[in-house]
Amino acid sequence: NLISEQNVTVTMDLQPVLQLSMQGSETVSFVFSQISEYIGGLTQYGAVDLSVSSTVDWCLYAAAFSSDAADAELNWTNMVTFGDSNPNSITNLPITVLQLFQSKPNPDTNSTADSPSFATAFDTGRAALGENNVYASRDPFDRPSADARYIAGGNAGAAEVAGGSYLVDDGGASGQNEFYFTISFRVVPALPGTYPRATSEDQGNTDETDDLVVRGDGRYAYPGVYTLNVKFVMVEC
Repeated sequence: NLISEQNVTVTMDLQPVLQLSMQGSETVSFVFSQISEYIGGLTQYGAVDLSVSSTVDWCLYAAAFSSDAADAELNWTNMVTFGDSNPNSITNLPITVLQLFQSKPNPDTNSTADSPSFATAFDTGRAALGENNVYASRDPFDRPSADARYIAGGNAGAAEVAGGSYLVDDGGASGQNEFYFTISFRVVPALPGTYPRATSEDQGNTDETDDLVVRGDGRYAYPGVYTLNVKFVMVEC
């Protein structure tokens, strides 16, 4: 029998895809102009929405940094000061003054029990410090340690989230989409501006210390404008 044939070589190139999208304002402002705002703090609810799509296992964290943090202490950058100088007023405000809240728990059940996520409700008291404080970093691309909070996944063994997308995840029986997070921000200055919710400046989210300054020494935050950046980073795990 006569046979005539042609061949085609088919190549499939599966590129790894990590895609993080953010909806919301790129600037979040806290303006404290009332005594009640100093005492009770201000919260920006639903400030940003994060959407994830990935073909590989992934982790997601938030790291706060500033120009001051890169050079010395893990502090906010002071842009402007108001009023007369006072020996008791200081401008070195810890980055961990900022608190985060995520709309749903860390989808990875293997994340560390000590610090699974930022899903704990905001607390106005002094108890349970470190539950929501942002991860302070000199380099936002330096991945947080295993005991630091992650929005999703972690830095311990098997602490990752399987690939998928917010476009197709229906949340299963829980009704919780594991690839979509709403993030809220909170700052509580207190009076006279000692920031009782701030934790230690050790690049982590531990509860080793609490106040902005040593309690009882009379110092407080200098009135002015302060700024920092929060970077949401998605990495392959």
